[in-house]
Parts: sequence; C-alpha cells; structure tokens
Amino acid sequence: MTTPSPQSYQLQLDEKVERLSALLTPFAAPSLSVFASSPTHYRMRAEFRVWHEGDDLYHIMFNQETKEKYRVDNFPPASETINDAMTRLIDLVKPSEVLRKKLFQIDYLSSLSGELVISLLYHRQLNEEWEVAARTLKETLEQHFDRVNIIGRARKQKVIIDNDFVIERLPIKDKTFVFKHIENSFTQPNAAVNCKMIEWALDCVKPLTGDLLEMYCGAGNFSLPLALHFDNVIGTEIAKPSVQAAQYNIDQNNLTNVKIVRLAAEEFTQAMKGERTFSRLEGINLSEYNFTTVLVDPPRAGLDTESLKMIQDYDNIVYISCNPDTLADNLSLLCETHDIAQAALFDQFPFTHHVEAGVLLTRKESS
Repeated sequence: MTTPSPQSYQLQLDEKVERLSALLTPFAAPSLSVFASSPTHYRMRAEFRVWHEGDDLYHIMFNQETKEKYRVDNFPPASETINDAMTRLIDLVKPSEVLRKKLFQIDYLSSLSGELVISLLYHRQLNEEWEVAARTLKETLEQHFDRVNIIGRARKQKVIIDNDFVIERLPIKDKTFVFKHIENSFTQPNAAVNCKMIEWALDCVKPLTGDLLEMYCGAGNFSLPLALHFDNVIGTEIAKPSVQAAQYNIDQNNLTNVKIVRLAAEEFTQAMKGERTFSRLEGINLSEYNFTTVLVDPPRAGLDTESLKMIQDYDNIVYISCNPDTLADNLSLLCETHDIAQAALFDQFPFTHHVEAGVLLTRKESS
C-alpha cells in the first residue's frame, strides 16, 4: 500500500471538520476543537484474510467498491509493531505445514508499549502438534518484540498461548494509566488520538464537582482518568470481558473511588428510576451518590429515548460519539434542556468517512 501525503490527509480532515460543523450548527455549537491523527501507523489493531497460492502465503484485503482482493505486505495505517510482525510472521508460518494448514485469517492487536496478540483463525480443529508449533512461533517472535501472545481459533475452539490481551500504558497529561486490552473486545483503535480524547474530557470536567456516571464505559477508558477529578465514579457496561478488564484496570491504577456494574444503559436507567432492582447493584446505593455529570460513549445507534431523558436530569453531559448523524439526532432532544459548551472532532480513522466527535452540554439557566 502507498503512504498517503500530508496534503491529502489535511484535505480529508478539512472535509470532516466541515461536515461535523454543519451537523452541529443548528444547535449553536461553538467552533470545533480539532484533534488530528498521524496519517500513518495509528491503528493498534488490524485484521487480514490469508491467501494460499502454491507454496506462497500472504495477507490480503478486499477493495470495498469492487470486492476484489489485493495483496498486503505492509499496511501503513497499522502500528509499526504490527507492520514489523506481518513480515516476520508470514516468513515463519509459510514453511510450517502445521501452522499454515487451513489458516484463513490473521488478527493483530498491539500496544504503545510494544506488546502483541496475534490470532490465527483456522478452518480445522487445532491439536497438540499445533500448540507446540505455536509456542515455538511465539518464542521466535519474542526475539524481536517485547511480548507476544498467540491465539488459535477454530470452530468452538480457542487455544491461548500465554494471554489473550495486551497491557497498554497510555500517557494522559502528566500520568500514565494502565489498561488491559482483550483480544476480540472493543478498544479505541487509535491510541494517540484516544489519549487526546481523554485529555479533552478531562479539560471539560475541570471546573465540575460531585460524582460521575459513565454509561457504556467499556474497560474504563474514560472512567479511570476522570476518577482523579470526581469524588466517585460509577461505570456501566454490559460486556462481561470488558467489565472484568475494567476491574483489573481499577486495581492496577490504584483507584478506590470507581465501581463498574454490568448493566445495559437501559437497565441502569430503570434502576435510577427505581423501576427495577438488580442483584448486580448489590452493595451500591445509588441514592447516596451526588451525580452531577454523566459521560456517554454509545454505539453507532446512539442513545435510546429513555436513556436520553434520563441523562437530561444531569447538569453536565459529556457525549462521545462515533456517529455524528445519531449524535445530531440525540442533540435534538438534549438541546431542549442543555446548551453545547464545547465541541470537538477526533480523527480516529484517517482516510475513511468515519468521524469521532465530542460535546460538553451544560444545563440551560432556565431549565
């Protein structure tokens, strides 16, 4: 793949700024704070199909428009760690019949600290011979990388050689936060821009006090850094692996004022209203918290109407969005009671149409 020029990157970023600004204009949003990405080596994870051609073996991707496959020997969007691993891995797998047989996909997860999880996906069951070969593969790769974990996946089978996660260390302002990022679970793909997102959120809440509620908290990407500012933090997340990772991250960062509960946003809304009780909230009395601020980072579909009405009860709303269209739709209701105090664009995905946005909403004086 060719490396994009700085000029072409700036052109696509300008288009995104124009598009997001237009969506936010009806809500009297202030000028956007724009957080650019490096145009290359920004993705901490990447997935490739594998093509077998005689004795040859290589990564492929598919053209989204023509659906035609094309060979990928290097991938400029991916981290330098992944690019280095791509070449070394193929050279080691290609001559090994046990490692290459019916291998159809390779997934990479890396970290700023240089750790790797490499997942090898097969159309066959994996046996002890494969495990021996995979462990040798791991040991050989670790001559070049700090830490490598290998996962073999087949139908109803997952074989882990050491771990299925990397330990990430994110520099946030003057502190480093430790996060466990699990293979096949959601993490922010652009680590450098993610740090800018967290720092922007910290700047937003700097003048605020009280307790923070975060919905869709994942593994605590925002909850943990923001916990240094608020008295208490409650995070909600439905995915069990993310909840487990979040608890690990709380312990590793020595935080005592954060609790993560495994509830969907809709369930937590019901709990806050007193409509339902949940055993997963045992030991947590929500009425004892002084929630002044809520942070939401919902999926592309945005927030449902009940959740939107629930967060309108809070004086301050930090809304992180991976879909500006649903953000604008949600703002139609939220801006009945709140004003946009700050707005930002985070270019998590250069050279794609995807835009990550952030808005800080504060209650209208008359509401």
